[in-house]
Amino acid sequence: MARTLVIGNKNYSSWSMRPWIALRATGISFDEVLIPLYTGDADKRRILAFTDSGKVPALVDGDVTIWDSLAIIEYAAERFPKAQLWPDDVAARAHARSVSAEMHSGFAALRSECGMNIHRPVGAKPLSEAAKGDIARIQQIWNDCRQRYGRSGPYLFGSFSGADAMFAPVIHRFRTYAIELDPIAQGYVAVMQALPAFREWTEAALAETLVIPRFETE
Repeated sequence: MARTLVIGNKNYSSWSMRPWIALRATGISFDEVLIPLYTGDADKRRILAFTDSGKVPALVDGDVTIWDSLAIIEYAAERFPKAQLWPDDVAARAHARSVSAEMHSGFAALRSECGMNIHRPVGAKPLSEAAKGDIARIQQIWNDCRQRYGRSGPYLFGSFSGADAMFAPVIHRFRTYAIELDPIAQGYVAVMQALPAFREWTEAALAETLVIPRFETE
């Protein structure tokens, strides 16, 4: 089997977007299998045929299966070191992994209140103090990274890295829900939106017609 990335709906699946962007932006080749989410037992069985976790994303690379966005990025970084998914410098690499792990495990309020829904009309909504705190912390992370590493390129750690992939769905959340951002964060959003892999995912998401009612609440 060729290297295969199994993903969910591009409009909704923020976890699928992360490794997809990481691989596509760094030129790591893969076949894509898109299995719609929440459509019934048949599609659930299709996912289970790739991974016992029953969840997407999953990367199948020969006899190896990896099921988790950050784990896939870590695997790709080891398997394809020339892709430079993590910074070369030890301290910068530790920093990139730290902010990626924080994105992976944190920001529950923002995730809950501002789900990824790329075709949702742009518009603000009332947010809890917890979600506002998440937004402030993300901007703090971005500002810190850009101030430390901005001299070497336009991304969080200068060159594109796994950290940018981990934060990619947040770009859509901020756009969709009309979140006000500081100038540095706005500049970083513009850089990510111009990334060809980001544009490719977005265009495919907007072309999808399947609607999942549970994600269309607001």
